[in-house]
Amino acid sequence: MARKIGEDKGAKSAAREFETKTGAGGELHQIAGSSGDVLTTQQGVPVADDQNSLRVGERGPTLLEDFHFREKIFHFDHERIPERVVHARGFGVHGTFTLNESLEEFTSAKVLTEVGAKTPMFVRFSTVVGNKGSFDLARDVRGFAAKFYTKEGNWDIVAKNIPVFFIQDAIKFPDLVHAAKQTPDRGFPQAQTAHDNFWDFITLTPESMHMIMWTMSDRAIPRSFRFMEGFGVHSFRLINAEGKGTFVKFHFKPKQGLQSVLWNEALKINGADPDFHRRDLWDAIDLGNPPEWDLGVQIFDDDFAEAFEFDVLDATKIIPEEQIPVRRIGSFVLDGQVDNFFAETEQVAFCTQNVVPGIGFSNDPLLQGRNFSYLDTQLKRLGSPNFTHIPINQPRGCPVHNFQQDGHMAMNNPKGRVNYEPNSWGGPRESPDRGYRHFAAGEAGPKLQIRSPSFNDHYSQARQFFISQTPIEQKHIGDALVFELSKCERIDIRQRMVAHLRNIDETLATVVANGLGLPKLPDPAPAAATPRTDLPPSDALSIVKNGPESFAGRKLGILISDGAPAALVKELTKEIKRLGAVYEIIAPKTAGALLDDGTIAEAKQKIDGGPSVLYDAVALILSAEGAAQLSMDKAAKDFVSDAHAHCKFIAYVDDALPLIQRAGLLESDMDEGFVRLEGADDVEPFLALCGQVRLWDREFKVDLDAAGFLAAQAADTPPSP
Repeated sequence: MARKIGEDKGAKSAAREFETKTGAGGELHQIAGSSGDVLTTQQGVPVADDQNSLRVGERGPTLLEDFHFREKIFHFDHERIPERVVHARGFGVHGTFTLNESLEEFTSAKVLTEVGAKTPMFVRFSTVVGNKGSFDLARDVRGFAAKFYTKEGNWDIVAKNIPVFFIQDAIKFPDLVHAAKQTPDRGFPQAQTAHDNFWDFITLTPESMHMIMWTMSDRAIPRSFRFMEGFGVHSFRLINAEGKGTFVKFHFKPKQGLQSVLWNEALKINGADPDFHRRDLWDAIDLGNPPEWDLGVQIFDDDFAEAFEFDVLDATKIIPEEQIPVRRIGSFVLDGQVDNFFAETEQVAFCTQNVVPGIGFSNDPLLQGRNFSYLDTQLKRLGSPNFTHIPINQPRGCPVHNFQQDGHMAMNNPKGRVNYEPNSWGGPRESPDRGYRHFAAGEAGPKLQIRSPSFNDHYSQARQFFISQTPIEQKHIGDALVFELSKCERIDIRQRMVAHLRNIDETLATVVANGLGLPKLPDPAPAAATPRTDLPPSDALSIVKNGPESFAGRKLGILISDGAPAALVKELTKEIKRLGAVYEIIAPKTAGALLDDGTIAEAKQKIDGGPSVLYDAVALILSAEGAAQLSMDKAAKDFVSDAHAHCKFIAYVDDALPLIQRAGLLESDMDEGFVRLEGADDVEPFLALCGQVRLWDREFKVDLDAAGFLAAQAADTPPSP
């Protein structure tokens, strides 16, 4: 039925027929008015609480008795056929984990106690919001799901590249994803959150404010899968042989340091190569430079959990590494390509409930809901409870014996007569000694749909994250918020977000309000708990402070022309290889260029298809005639101007100066990030400089928004980190 002009206005007025109340955890409850529609289940049963699942006491485990939660998650899990509802855009690789330090004091899990043991792995990286065919460099959270094929069964850490989440209770997951994905009436926008629905939900969900700081930071536009951290997000339990439980958070630390891209750069990369992240990982492994991560743990006991200023069961909170250092106990290398993308990457099934003896769960309500949801999701997506029969999901380090049978695609039915237990024929039996034992947590309390008041501080760690960033990273957060909110048509949504920002950082709120052209700052949003301003900065939260130590693993783009000095080209390529980095030759023609010694340097890219956004640094090795020719080419001029605008290091020979000038750069623009190559001896210092990845100070001189940021910071700025 066609929509009539003006219909949305009526919908907006009807949407306001409710009363808003704040729960004990600071969550918002929108209560139907006398004339408003009442939310119901699919059976027509009125819903009393759509913000909290049913649990034992305020901080107890989630109950399967909660039929509303089960129905809501069940329906959400079955929304897509056959594509994943979230994390549809993914890329998987094989690897191996090696344990270097035993945690036998804390756990009986062999994968964490047998030093030197090598455990096969499969890791799938992904975006969250976009569909399967979307581009790689969306501003989005990245999935970092790892399956360990241990001697005691499969262990999954369904991690992300951000250590917190938008919501505190899994009952809100369908709402979050619905708000972020394409709107149901128009089917867009794709793979982005810069629209009214997302920010409407976010501004009505104060618990999301910490996660918003992360997703508006450069963490959400990583340079490569290889340069991302991974986080298990939740507090889990380690359980030792005596049954003692200790809390643990899991971390993946990249050995090549952290790195992201600029937003303008991400937009151009998506146009030049929408498979940028996939190709980068494939090429790194293919060239014999596979990425590595350390597996780290934050281990803490119940006494720390009780004394910690926030609730360790709250998935919107971190434990700063300054308080509980990350203990690096092993490492994994990802060095194996899949044989078939569909058979492995598409059909791999991760479940947060997949743990081995010695690893257990906490009462984190988001984790409890994920444990229920993931198994149900795999059943729908892969069409059968027998998805574990698919080779990529089969345990490898241990036998599988049970009496489960039949069902769609059953391939490993039990042999013989017996298919039940207990029986008097034979077959597998339970083992109290070797079997999985749950942590014997003492639970007591009434059955409640309630958020614990210990979950109600939504701003303090968001502020801590922001003040932990370097000035350039803070600027990028402000830029991202202005961009995203500028795509919202409703002014009240923009104002609500700025009101939340006032509880996080006044300078940030001012920058965003000015960027959006708001006539005045709105009052701060009501806060369920007074935001704390005494939390210190944490260096572990900054990308810039945890960048690479060298140019290893990065890519240099070398623009050449006929007549270019062969000695420099050869020295550059030799040193790049020595560093463990890679390079690509870009030339006016795909065949390459004839250098001044009569040799031909083959090109990987023609200038039209090799923009500088694809590289971490660039070199302009041209002849005078070649520079004159390229000075007439728009793509060549963009190659230089984009590299400058994106704060990259640029090497050049004197003959390349006309191209630099035609790209619109004055002599005064050629800062310390420009390195003149007079001879082979200049190559090594240039590449050493490239290890810094970016010359961030340049952005404050070339970006229009920098002036507003600096002015706001100078006018009213809390102490910078």
